[in-house]
Parts: sequence; C-alpha cells; structure tokens
Amino acid sequence: MKLLRVGTVGAERPALLDAGGTLRDLSGIVGDIDGALLADDDAMGRVRAAAEAGDLPALDGAGLRIGPPLGRIGKIVCIGLNYHDHARETGAEPPAEPVIFFKAPDTVVGPNDPVLVPRGSSKTDWEVELAVVVGRTARYLESAEEALAHVAGYAVAHDVSEREFQIERGGTWDKGKNCETFNPLGPWLVTADEVPDPQRLPLRLWVNGELKQDGTTAEQIFPVGEVVRYVSRFMTLYPGDVINTGTPAGVALGRPEPKPYLRAGDVVELEIEGLGRQRQELRDA
Repeated sequence: MKLLRVGTVGAERPALLDAGGTLRDLSGIVGDIDGALLADDDAMGRVRAAAEAGDLPALDGAGLRIGPPLGRIGKIVCIGLNYHDHARETGAEPPAEPVIFFKAPDTVVGPNDPVLVPRGSSKTDWEVELAVVVGRTARYLESAEEALAHVAGYAVAHDVSEREFQIERGGTWDKGKNCETFNPLGPWLVTADEVPDPQRLPLRLWVNGELKQDGTTAEQIFPVGEVVRYVSRFMTLYPGDVINTGTPAGVALGRPEPKPYLRAGDVVELEIEGLGRQRQELRDA
C-alpha cells in the first residue's frame, strides 16, 4: 500500500493512493498514519481490506498539500557514509561499522514544502536517501532477516545538510543536520510488502533540472537489514521511528571547486523508484 497524509501543516489527514492512482480518504477508518497504526495488525488489516474493496471515498488532489507520510515520529536515526561511491567521492575510508547521527523529528516537512537555507549558510547540500520506517519494537535483534521483519515500510527522504556547520564548526555532525526543514519526507509510506528487495532501488536527484545523483541502494556498505539490526544493539527502536540509510555519490561536497552548494531560488527534485518523487524550492530562512 501507498499511505500518505494530506492537508495543511498540522492538520493532515490520512489517505491512500490506490492501484489506479486515485487518492482515497482513510480518515473514516483510522485517525492518522503513525507508529500506533503501524504496530496495530488489526487496524492495518482494516486499511488493507478497505483498499482492496475499492469503496474508500475519493479525494480531489488538485491543490491539496501532501504532508509527511508519517505523524508523531519518535526519532530519526541517520547513517553516514553508507555508500561505497559516496565514501570514494569525499575521500573517506569506508567505515568499519555504521556511522550514526540523529535528526530531530521537527526537521521533517512534506515532500514538496520549501526548504530553508539557514542564515549564514554558504554550504547547504543535497542528499537523496532511502528512509526505513519501523513497525515493531526492535531491541537486540540477532540477524538482518529478523530486522527486516520489523520494518513497516519505506519512503523517500531528503537529508539536507549544511557542510560548514557539520564539518568545520567543531563537535558532532548534528548541528549541520538539524536546521529547520532539513528532512523532507514522502510523498508516500510504501509498505514493506511492496518492496521485496530494498537493495535494488534506484535513487536520483536533480538540481535546477540537472541530474546530480544517480545511484542504487545496491551500493550501500551496510544493507538495510544490517543497519536495523546494528542500530537495535545500541538503542530501542519503536514503531514510528525512522532510519535514513545514507546517500549515494553526487553531492555538492564531492564536487570540484567551486562546489555548487544550494542557494535560495534553486529547485531540487528527487525520487526513488517505486517510492515517489519530491520537489522543493529553496528559500532563505
């Protein structure tokens, strides 16, 4: 299923995109798309049955904002340097273990909402990423196969980054990752049954119509199942938590000087095959 949330900021309602591409209203069945829903097998069964019956009310999508596909996100765990080609382009050694940092849930915006260039920024960068949404409480998982059984679904994430804040200002990466609007998510949460192999997903990103990233999750150093297993050894993952799994080559940081960092007025578009497409206009904060 392709689950999404539509409406104005803070007042999104649950919806579903059916097999024919029609937007359907889920608000008569569930209150929201969040961790509580994903962890409730009965509720998810009702959603699936209603989708298959084809009798959900249609929504007119014209002019309707698409919000993040997941509400009340608990935490966003991010994996850095997780693609062989991205490590090469930045001159970094592939890590022996996954690199973990965090984004705050309040960085999440809709897939087509504006992205704000922070005040004082000169190195705002793009990163298309596969986001994993947790559907079952996960702690001390033993195998990648067990870990994948705890995944509710997948979405497109844009891990926007400010490289000066991240790399040159001391401390951890977090200050370059948590600026306002720095995690567009969606358009859909695609349930795991529709993604039989998360290591076979093409990812692409364009800036002002120019293709910048053209990769595949097959290049991940640590595959999705291993990432979820590894993270569960250090923290408990709960339904509604999100894991951003890293970006392929093609970011501004890896380009020759002068590096083409983002500025107000730029337009970024990104997609993952089967998971949908995003479009953001850059504005000054």
